[in-house]
Amino acid sequence: MYFLFCLPFYSCTDIRTAVKMQNDAGDYVDMYIPRKCSASNRIIQAKDHASIQMNVAEVDDSTGRMTGSFKTYAICGAIRQMGESDDCLIRLAKKDGIVPKNF
Repeated sequence: MYFLFCLPFYSCTDIRTAVKMQNDAGDYVDMYIPRKCSASNRIIQAKDHASIQMNVAEVDDSTGRMTGSFKTYAICGAIRQMGESDDCLIRLAKKDGIVPKNF
């Protein structure tokens, strides 16, 4: 089943060809790539305005400066609403070796 629609200043066209997006190289790319919650592995919806994404920078031990790389954590709004986001972030940071195991 196909739907035809008319865009302003364009002729009537098929919906499959009208919504494709290209980058500068001419490759077709997706319009939206959803994120996943790092703690619960749920897909974070576009309308979830309570979700956060946090970058934790790696620091050089000798100089104390940022090395340029970081670890990204995304927490969905449901985890934050339950008040479990701090526990989840500590658990994930322990697993990645950012926080010591005896913290």
